[in-house]
Amino acid sequence: MAVLEVRDLTVDLMTGAGVVRAVDGVSFTIEAGETVTVIGESGSGKSTTAMALLRLLPDDLAVLSGHARIAGKDVVASRRHIGALRGRTVALIPQDPMTALNPIVTVGKQMVEAIRLSHRGCSKAEAGRRALDLLRAVHITQPERRLKAYPHELSGGMLQRVLIAMALSTEADLIVADEPTSALDVTVQAGILDLLLEIQERTRAAILLITHDLGVARLMSDRVHVMQAGRFVESGAVEDVIDRPQHPYTRKLLDALPALGPWDDPAARTKETTP
Repeated sequence: MAVLEVRDLTVDLMTGAGVVRAVDGVSFTIEAGETVTVIGESGSGKSTTAMALLRLLPDDLAVLSGHARIAGKDVVASRRHIGALRGRTVALIPQDPMTALNPIVTVGKQMVEAIRLSHRGCSKAEAGRRALDLLRAVHITQPERRLKAYPHELSGGMLQRVLIAMALSTEADLIVADEPTSALDVTVQAGILDLLLEIQERTRAAILLITHDLGVARLMSDRVHVMQAGRFVESGAVEDVIDRPQHPYTRKLLDALPALGPWDDPAARTKETTP
């Protein structure tokens, strides 16, 4: 059985200008140990898809239809299912590590709280030891010191690792990673992506990756769905979609990637020296 199975998911958003169909009948599945990526430009509906699956959209502003089963339970048909799944069967790595944590509570306290919520009966001392082990698992230096720190005292890369550690603490079958590297510089991005791959290899977690970065999608994905205006316009194995795109929108996304020129261009050098 698939960890996540989505069929004809539709999301209508209530706005001041009327009803906007943000997600229009998308379908996909994710198996254990597999990474499926939804890629598209800003406003295409990819993050709305993820937030709808986690039921993080307000009921008075978003109307959902279709079917989405996580661990066999339809979270679209009934909101009550997701409460038992979030923080246990499914975990979220949010988009912006700088705002995802409570700024007036130490990292350690927030991690302990998350661990105790997902593992009923776990004592505070046991959760503290688990938090320390998790920071070591995500390769954070001086983990004892980091547990006592407040979020503003850590770099963006460290905060993202903390969020990954908190997702790991749930021992989730499905990890939803919403633009997990968009706020980080490229060198830190590489470390975070390597860490996610390492974790997936160790735990066999399924990953739903939301990104606008084709390079990230190429590195991380087994399958890719290209989203435009709320619909999947192209889907398939990552090698087929990225290397042999069929849809004009996919080709435009690939054409928008910056290309490096020759490192020593005589014409450019002449232009720079010409008064």
